[in-house]
Amino acid sequence: MSRVLPFLCAPSYPFAEPWLAALRAAMPEETIVPFASLDAAARAACDVAIVANARPEDLRELPNLTWVHSVWAGVERLLADLADMELRIVRLVDPQLAENMAEAVLAWTLYLHRDMPRYAAQQAARQWRPHDYRRPADKTVALLGIGALGEAAARRLVAAGFRVRGWSRTRKTLPGVACYAGEAELPAMLAGADILVCLLPLTPQTHGIVGADALAALPEGAALINFARGPIVDDDALRAALDSGRLAHAVLDVFDREPLPEDAWQWAHSRVTVLPHISAPTDRDTASAIVAANLRRYRQTGEIPATVQRELGY
Repeated sequence: MSRVLPFLCAPSYPFAEPWLAALRAAMPEETIVPFASLDAAARAACDVAIVANARPEDLRELPNLTWVHSVWAGVERLLADLADMELRIVRLVDPQLAENMAEAVLAWTLYLHRDMPRYAAQQAARQWRPHDYRRPADKTVALLGIGALGEAAARRLVAAGFRVRGWSRTRKTLPGVACYAGEAELPAMLAGADILVCLLPLTPQTHGIVGADALAALPEGAALINFARGPIVDDDALRAALDSGRLAHAVLDVFDREPLPEDAWQWAHSRVTVLPHISAPTDRDTASAIVAANLRRYRQTGEIPATVQRELGY
């Protein structure tokens, strides 16, 4: 028998209809509807929901909700908004998302490696000035976070010939990667990084982890790529490092406030490349297939997929 399964997102979310279409195609046995279409009886009967940064007030109107399946990998907003609710949260773990991120990490690493910001500035100034080339083997890319996303990115970077190192909360081993772990080893990992790539989840422990001390530990002239979350990087410390020239450039895809306000300093800074949170878009087709498989298993066995550990934040 067909069931009513709500999809919850912010009213302004522009991709609600494409998500509904993809989820319905992946789960024809389910009746997937927008939250707003649920009457009181349907809301009371709901035990599971699919969410894309849902409003907490909407989730609170589902009194018997047991768990939610996010269609995104990042769940820090859900954890913060629902801290007082005993609600289990399943985050999206999609190999395609990891490959999308790995592609972006390689692309923007090459952007920095081949001095594209400097040549763009020279073009604007009508300057014809070549610079010495350094091979990837002569540069070290350091990944702050070597979970599923970082591991996929590391494979791409190693294949491209870069020296690669990675840091994680607990010890890991990756082929071709010098791995560091724990707070004590972070300065040593940073000290040899020509390009630092942030891929950490946002948790109380990682909030502001790239601050003045971390940026000072990087070699003079290093560059930063933040594809994690805005608050991972201390905004004031970053600006100071860029203004002083100690940090050569920052590619920023995430910010404390999104969309980035028009008066934000990053827009006009000569050492900053601003991206509109596009480094690793979720693939609706592959994500919907993963959500569908998890929900079918739940319907058949009552088994809820692995849920977010609130104390860790992921």
